[in-house]
Amino acid sequence: MNRQVVPPHQLFNRELSWLEFNGRVLHEVLDPRTPLLERFNFLGIFSSNLDEFYMVRVAGLRRQVAAGITIASADGLTPQQQLDSIDARVSELLTQALHCLHEVLLPRLAEHGVRLLRMTDLTAGDLARMDEFFESQVFPVLTPLAVDPGHPFPYISNLSLSLAVQMLDPEVGEEHFARVKVPRSLPRWVPVGRPDQFVPLEELIGANLGALFPGMKIIGWHLFRITRYADLELANSDDSEDLLEAIERQVFERRFGEVVRLEIQDGLPPSVVELLLDELRAESSSAGMVSAEGIVQNSGSLLELGDLVELSRLDLPGLHYPPFTPRTPPELRDSARSIFDVIRERDILVHHPFDSFAASVEEFLTCAARDDHVLAIKLTLYRTSGDTAIVRALTTAAERGKQVAVLVELQARFDEANNIAWARTLEDAGVHVAYGLAGLKTHSKTTLVVRRDSDGVLRRYAHVGSGNYNSRTARQYTDIGLLTTDPLIAADLSELFNLLTGFSRQRDYRSLLIAPTNMRERFRSLIEREISNADRGRPAYIVAKMNALVDPGIIAALYDASRAGVRVDLIVRGICCLRPGVPGSSDLIRVRSIVGRYLEHSRLFYFHNGGNPEYFLGSADWMPRNLDRRVEAVAPIEDPCLRERLCSLLSVYLSDNRQAWVLRADGGYTQLQPGDEPVRASHEILMVDPWGLVRAGEAEPSDRAGAEASCALPVPEMMSSAVSVD
Repeated sequence: MNRQVVPPHQLFNRELSWLEFNGRVLHEVLDPRTPLLERFNFLGIFSSNLDEFYMVRVAGLRRQVAAGITIASADGLTPQQQLDSIDARVSELLTQALHCLHEVLLPRLAEHGVRLLRMTDLTAGDLARMDEFFESQVFPVLTPLAVDPGHPFPYISNLSLSLAVQMLDPEVGEEHFARVKVPRSLPRWVPVGRPDQFVPLEELIGANLGALFPGMKIIGWHLFRITRYADLELANSDDSEDLLEAIERQVFERRFGEVVRLEIQDGLPPSVVELLLDELRAESSSAGMVSAEGIVQNSGSLLELGDLVELSRLDLPGLHYPPFTPRTPPELRDSARSIFDVIRERDILVHHPFDSFAASVEEFLTCAARDDHVLAIKLTLYRTSGDTAIVRALTTAAERGKQVAVLVELQARFDEANNIAWARTLEDAGVHVAYGLAGLKTHSKTTLVVRRDSDGVLRRYAHVGSGNYNSRTARQYTDIGLLTTDPLIAADLSELFNLLTGFSRQRDYRSLLIAPTNMRERFRSLIEREISNADRGRPAYIVAKMNALVDPGIIAALYDASRAGVRVDLIVRGICCLRPGVPGSSDLIRVRSIVGRYLEHSRLFYFHNGGNPEYFLGSADWMPRNLDRRVEAVAPIEDPCLRERLCSLLSVYLSDNRQAWVLRADGGYTQLQPGDEPVRASHEILMVDPWGLVRAGEAEPSDRAGAEASCALPVPEMMSSAVSVD
């Protein structure tokens, strides 16, 4: 299939599409159906998402504008046009967020006895306790920094809260300016001594500025916060030690990236805003960055809303989602059986967080570390968390004399320092640590365990998944994975690890779709096969679930498929640059996004194949970076029973009428509503059964022959455009 250029009017802008996703996250804050404390959690996520967006995407656009670049993106917008549209949309979203916080959420929280107070709200007893806390815990860690000819403007760290303090020297009648950093080492919400009553830390500091500037008259103080460019820029290196040192250096230098956003509190005088901008311009190597229009953002009376996540953890059960405990997959519930015996008997699918990560993936690696029959363990580590069972298993295995090789991706954005630390911990334990291929991030989620079984046969046990080996995110993200002894998958993984840790020009794989080697070509050929079936009058259907759809080549292929009569359902959590419902181009394409209690993270692909369906799962989205600039692995699912589970799972997502949003041809999203129908919320269904098999009294099938006949999704006869509007 020849790659086609998609006309700009048939594409949505990548950055604006991402903002629409964050708008759907914000909707969970605005939606009264979301439990109250969970609304604070979503507001914190919304704010943290915006921080990263500015540090990377907006910063990149500002750099282009400062450099005079006017080349349009694939959708036809210049960098400045994109920035203008971003500023307008962010302003709308922030207005909604701040109104909801101050007019709805905080008053509702107060009804339940939880209050954020001002210092003026405190009783004499409260003030005495606050004074004691300030003197003993806060004052010793504060550093007042004056700004005058003898004191240069201080360095301000990325995303740190600061007080801009105006004061008067009464002896000479001269005004002064100083900056006081709000320390991250102290709790943002300071308990006042009564249950669930808090004062923001900056309020406590502001009320005690006289102790920091004795003899001065405090005129006023206001919060401000800056956001700096924080992406990494690495030249390709073939030397892993050079790469390690380069990333360490870049992580350090990231602290001094140019400023791309200045958030200010209500009431900050214009003269102080201009003073801050002048000083930041003087600091920046690119004055155009700081002087760019739209850099100043009025963020209301309370900055750094990401800290609201802390309030969402208050122990008030009625204000949270109902508690949920992941299940142990049925195949792994017999503690008397070795996990290797079970996997050898049949492939196992796991779906987190509904299936327990600890009882499946962590158990797989823990058993491998302790099993005397295991000879080697190989694993790709993109992100991990804390002192996890995964890291402990790898170090234990190395200490027990097994060959352990781990590919640690040092360039996992904002986890670089973490991963450097874990790489050194693993190396100290005797693990062979590699850092991947020059110019490519290793994003695949793969493990290979080599074991000499009791029958004397050397077998390879594999795990291929969509999620990181991270126990924390495994409780928050939806991810799927396959545990298998399939010899073709195992052989491909052996070749992949040889590529990652040694020297190899491997191009051919037996079963796996591997980026950047064969994945793009394989996906395009699978789409082309559906087109050929449609051309011959046969049923043709594609369902693809992912985090983002950006790649112009894949989008062009999907437009070709729609024009040929192929029905296409896309379940895209975040960015989607494809425009559905365009007459003559994408009439037969529907796009939906699922946003709810868990972050949708799984990647799953279905091709009808004339009634003999094929299913694939793995780590890759349909983005240029995944297909061309990362090492990714996607595995086929061959077992009919497992295919039926995936068929049921996709059906759950496609029938959701509570958490689903439908993308319109104009780029907006409409949330589906149940109306008179029963509520079908994906996450609630999957918490009962991880595959949605047990619905309306259905029993989980155990008969493979029956599964074979039912593992094909029905091809939609009509693409419904009817939507119940929120």
